[in-house]
Amino acid sequence: MALIVQKYGGSSLANTKRIKNVARRVAKVKEQGNSVVVVVSAMGKTTDKLISLAHQVNDRPDGKELDLLLSTGELVSCSLLVMALNFLGYKAISLSGSEAGIRTDSNYGRARILSIKPENIVKGLNEDNIIIVAGFQGATEEMNITTLGRGGSDVTAVALAVALETKICEIYTDVEGIYTVDPRLIPDARKLSHIDYEEMLEAASLGIKAIHPRAVELGWHYKMPILIASSFSNNPGTIICSP
Repeated sequence: MALIVQKYGGSSLANTKRIKNVARRVAKVKEQGNSVVVVVSAMGKTTDKLISLAHQVNDRPDGKELDLLLSTGELVSCSLLVMALNFLGYKAISLSGSEAGIRTDSNYGRARILSIKPENIVKGLNEDNIIIVAGFQGATEEMNITTLGRGGSDVTAVALAVALETKICEIYTDVEGIYTVDPRLIPDARKLSHIDYEEMLEAASLGIKAIHPRAVELGWHYKMPILIASSFSNNPGTIICSP
């Protein structure tokens, strides 16, 4: 039995139909005898909507309060995915970033992870639960909620994969991997089976946004392979790894 860490982005969770699809995918992995930890982003454009709400009441919102507001988007995804898994007959629990043991600095809006103490995750796994973790967020030592910056759920997923010592971090999105050029612009673009960390960072600097650069840097530092694949198909994706 393996421990699998997966991450699903906002497009994969944009509505209840897609959340049910993710639940079926996660259940299949669990059914194969694995322990599963899933990191989720907020549904669709939820974060943008929350930012807009904040600026409708204050054009210069306090960073601490804004982070607390933005963190709620991932919590909604967490709870709904747990409910969908429960409906399918699987035990699952949701954890906020702070409950998952993610400690950060106090740089609101762009916090960096300082440590992860995954006791609650391990306890839940030992009780045969699927663990759903809110991405993009953590807490300071004073337990103030922080966010990691846009795309920060990728960072959460890689950091948890490292802390839990898994063999790979699986990131599922709306593209089937990393391509030589943008497949939405060039239909016959070639998908790569593998790409090394440095090349991926170069690609990110050229505008390829399949994964947050900080997540790639984290994977590179700890030599954690990262799979980029689609949540809408079972086609092979691209693995970011050492050359």
